[in-house]
Amino acid sequence: MEYVSFTSGIDIALVVLYAFWLFFAGLIFYLRREDRREGYPLESEVTGKPLDGGIIWIPEPKTFKLPHGGTTEAPKPEHDTREIKAKPVANWPGAAMQPTGNPMVDGVGPAAYALRSTSPELNMHGDPRMVPLRVATDYSVEASDPDPRGMAVIGADRKKAGTVVDVWVDTAEPQISYLELDVEGGTDPRRVLLPITFARINGRRRQVKVASILASQFQDVPVLGNPDTVSSREEDQICAYYAGGHMYATRARSEPLI
Repeated sequence: MEYVSFTSGIDIALVVLYAFWLFFAGLIFYLRREDRREGYPLESEVTGKPLDGGIIWIPEPKTFKLPHGGTTEAPKPEHDTREIKAKPVANWPGAAMQPTGNPMVDGVGPAAYALRSTSPELNMHGDPRMVPLRVATDYSVEASDPDPRGMAVIGADRKKAGTVVDVWVDTAEPQISYLELDVEGGTDPRRVLLPITFARINGRRRQVKVASILASQFQDVPVLGNPDTVSSREEDQICAYYAGGHMYATRARSEPLI
């Protein structure tokens, strides 16, 4: 009696190859669907209306537990309803946007920011990550480095904008992240933060130079809701303001070189 193997007429290698193709196609579909949890649905640049999700649709919202308590959803059901204070120079997709007001304050172009959490980022101990030295008393400025406290802050127009009154440290790194300064020239007392990456400290002259904005523009730097902590959204707003100054602080900066 002759026995016939069940797999004698099947090419096992070919079956495995087809199975791999099906698995890989499914994996690509899953990953492309999951990566649409952030930044979707897309909006038309011309009409501003949400676009269709297309072949790979947007997944249902999923709830994520945050490491220090609370939850968040992605994709979020609500949309960014902020008014864009800029208009396209032409009625076609990809046209450049022309600011209609003060772009540094309105958050346009390089001054744009995301609506992040209104709570401060926390370190591994559950405490606010960014804090001033008056709060983080265990930290200090390295003795071999110039201490910026008491130094004059000089804007891009070489005028004095204020005086550094404190240093903010990142307790998770640790490193200096911000300088806190009293702003001069306004009618009311005003304290703002200056990201250390936008500052150049000259210990010999006792000056902190800022090339991104003019001395008068420190009056419009976003202020903190809590004087001893900075939220994630406030960090984005502050950094975006100084970044926007590289293009919008003066009219000449936003014009072509030639």
